Amino acid sequence: MAQKDVGNKIPIYKLKTTDEVMKYYDEWGIKNKYDQDMLDWKYSGPKEAVEVFKKHAENKNIKIFDAGCGTGLVGVELKKFGYQYYDGADLSQSLLDLVPQGLYQKISKIDLNQKINIQDNSYDAVMCVGTFTFGHVKPHALNEFIRITKNKGLICFTINEGIYEKYGFDKKIKDLKDNKSWSVKEFFKSDYIASKDVNAWLCLAEVIK
Repeated sequence: MAQKDVGNKIPIYKLKTTDEVMKYYDEWGIKNKYDQDMLDWKYSGPKEAVEVFKKHAENKNIKIFDAGCGTGLVGVELKKFGYQYYDGADLSQSLLDLVPQGLYQKISKIDLNQKINIQDNSYDAVMCVGTFTFGHVKPHALNEFIRITKNKGLICFTINEGIYEKYGFDKKIKDLKDNKSWSVKEFFKSDYIASKDVNAWLCLAEVIK
């Protein structure tokens, strides 16, 4: 499947290392420029993901882990639909410092490329929006998401179209399906950052244990 080149659409996409990305976020967080850019760019990832999620998660009392929560944009959407219990985690302290007070039950600074310090089967669902992108979190993180999610729990995530094949997400999603680690319920291309002509694959899967 041919993919358009989106690697030059947004400056952070050109960064290769975690250190470079974190330094960029440190500057991006100043005077809340990050959130303003998301508004200006019409970044629709969080809204689209939660719209899909709520169709499959009718119970508003489930416990949700927002992996790569940034400034809390997914949390804001979850709150709109009445979800009660969600924790956030991100590697950028600069972005975590911008999360609205009281939005999450708990927020943590976590590197999602490493083993997550959370017990097995701790959550009913994992949301991961805008985190599977250039120079960020790699496909193996999906194994950790499955580990911390209960049987029949949901994992809802976006993958920037520019890294879908490049980073091996296409193979990873298929392997997890073939290994019966999950069942994919929704998979389609979302608008994501339409103003920059950057789309993302949006996936929702049910964990099998």
